[in-house]
Amino acid sequence: MSDGLHDPKTWYGTTIVSIRKGGKVVVAGDGQVSVGPTVMKHNAKKVRLLGKGTVIGGFAGATADAFTLFERLEAKLEQYPDQLMRASVELAKDWRTDRYLRHLEAMMIVADRNTTLVLTGHGDVLEPENGIAGIGSGGNFALSAARALADMDLSAEQIARKAMKIAAEICIYTNDKVTLESMEAA
Repeated sequence: MSDGLHDPKTWYGTTIVSIRKGGKVVVAGDGQVSVGPTVMKHNAKKVRLLGKGTVIGGFAGATADAFTLFERLEAKLEQYPDQLMRASVELAKDWRTDRYLRHLEAMMIVADRNTTLVLTGHGDVLEPENGIAGIGSGGNFALSAARALADMDLSAEQIARKAMKIAAEICIYTNDKVTLESMEAA
């Protein structure tokens, strides 16, 4: 959308943040889904385990599009087990070149024991600096908060929860109904 405004017919409202600290990787997401000015759902689960529980994924964007991408990523993870980077690059190639996929409007954060990645429909597979990433309507708020909290004596989960709380206080498309998944990092 070139004007930068939310299309009232499209479902919005997501903040996803990922933190890697203290031998853990955490991905957290809020539960709000909005259509224009209306909150349609408070407890959507936008963070889930993928790849037989070896990858955590969180999505921002159109819900149906994100589920399509999760399914495609799961297929790539089956094809390239324990190779999140390779599976993500292959998904990004498909996403960018496939006529159907290239119209999907979503972003993803995916993380395994070793790597955190941000995936976009522009073909981007980005590994964030310092193991902290944020996407979605409140993603920059959560990312900023997480970066500010990273040097404190807090666990990855505590940082994620505090960052999500701050994002929910600022972004009208984010709420405080947080889903969080974590795993041991390498």
